[in-house]
Order: sequence, then C-alpha cells, then structure tokens
Amino acid sequence: MSSRSIFYITAGSLEEAENVAHVLVDHQLAACVNVIPKIISYFNWEGKVQSEEEVLVLGKTKTELVDEVVQMVNETHSYELPCVITWKMDSGNQAFLDWISLETKQPG
Repeated sequence: MSSRSIFYITAGSLEEAENVAHVLVDHQLAACVNVIPKIISYFNWEGKVQSEEEVLVLGKTKTELVDEVVQMVNETHSYELPCVITWKMDSGNQAFLDWISLETKQPG
C-alpha cells in the first residue's frame, strides 16, 4: 500500500491557485486540493523583508507522486521560486486515505 502526503503551495492570486489546483487534479497528481484565499506571507527576498497577500493551496496525494507534483507546479507557476513543501500523513480516516490512492494515478 502506498503512503500519502499533503502538499502546501502558495500562489500570487486566486486565479493562479485555482489553475494549479485544476491542473494537479486533472493530471491525477492530487485527489483533492483546497484553495484558501488571502493569507499574508512575510519573507526575505533579494536581501529585503517583504510581505505579500497570497493564496494557500493544500492538497492530498500519494507520496510517490510528490516529485511529479513539484515538477508540474514548477512548470505552471508564475513564481521564479514557487513554494512547494510536503509532509507524509501518518494516520487518519483510513477510508479517506484509501480514496486518495484510488483517485491518483500510478507513479511513474
């Protein structure tokens, strides 16, 4: 049985976040993606502390698909350096975890 992971992505606009979500689900790289509008991000960029309003994208996938998720985001995202981080799900509603496996493609 494959393991599952959650991914965390930030986007510069709701339109971009929705596009990323749609592409990942359409390519079966994610079973489900949540788009959470209006977060405020503070970060160092080019030697200066900056803050921007962003949109949060959270999704569920097979751990074996994480590299493909990152690649797809890098191909479709407008940021020079998109934030894509993941962590493994250790437990949860087993029926939901099984559904993630059913709704995502086979790795490779």
